[in-house]
Amino acid sequence: MTLGQRVRLITVDLDDTLWPCAPVIHAAEAALYAWLATNTPRLTEVHDPLSLREHRRALMSARPEIAHDLTTIRLVALRTLMQAFGYPATLADEAMALFRQQRNRVAPYPDVLPALARLRTRCRLVSVTNGNAEVRATPLRDVFHHSLTAAEAGAAKPDPALFARAMHWAGATAEESLHVGDDPVRDVEAARRAGLAAVWVNRAGQLWPDDLAPPDIEVADLLALADWFEHDPATGGDHAV
Repeated sequence: MTLGQRVRLITVDLDDTLWPCAPVIHAAEAALYAWLATNTPRLTEVHDPLSLREHRRALMSARPEIAHDLTTIRLVALRTLMQAFGYPATLADEAMALFRQQRNRVAPYPDVLPALARLRTRCRLVSVTNGNAEVRATPLRDVFHHSLTAAEAGAAKPDPALFARAMHWAGATAEESLHVGDDPVRDVEAARRAGLAAVWVNRAGQLWPDDLAPPDIEVADLLALADWFEHDPATGGDHAV
């Protein structure tokens, strides 16, 4: 595929695009629950991990103004529960510090580091995520030129806010930008609605949804994207930042 214009900015999703998300979240929540069982036993006598998740979901529905900020949602939920069970609300901060540490123990797919190292020499790389992984605390801390979260943007994908902030930071237009992600709606379709070309990273060989137009580019991993990028002259493959 030819984009028809030099790419100056690549925005990249994190969870399930650069690393498997579910194992990280499960491990972080297990560590958090073990901490709660030790430090707030009255809470865990009533709540198991599933009911804690339902409590957070109810909070997101009740507080839509913070629903995009997953760290704040978790923190507010924990503070509410601490107070409800007679514990100091400040314990929630200790619990969240543990969760955040565990949340950043990600294991990037093998293709990610070498592919992004190639891409970052040719254009600006900005990570954009709805989640609460902190890139600076992961093995990808030195890969991106800039990182943005939905909490910072004030809205989660498919809202265009993250793309707009990334383009503003990079000084790039939508026509000069390319988004890379695994989710057909929150990544590919959302980027296209914001005017960006979009790459679908389809690691599991899934079928594309029938109700959406096909992605501009489909790759099985990021090395395939780096290869394509370097061999398509319209993307600016001979240009280094």
